[in-house]
Amino acid sequence: MRATLIYGAGDVRVEDVPDPGIQHPTDAVVRVVRSCVCGSDLWPYASMPVSVEGRRMGLRAPGAEFVDEPDEAATLFDAPRGSPHAHL
Repeated sequence: MRATLIYGAGDVRVEDVPDPGIQHPTDAVVRVVRSCVCGSDLWPYASMPVSVEGRRMGLRAPGAEFVDEPDEAATLFDAPRGSPHAHL
């Protein structure tokens, strides 16, 4: 899958990363078809120290859908699926 990673102030890259998977009974995998940055992403963009491994950014997912359904113990979203405010 593709993900946006920040490696330091002003150093943002879109890279291939491993696909996620279910690790715990309360996990769910979602496919994000649209993503955007939040104001909180601007702070590290301006001041983050250099990082060798990078950190994922872009936590708003206005177009998200379940790929692997969570089991009955999971409560992933308070908002409806595909909500413009789904916070991942």
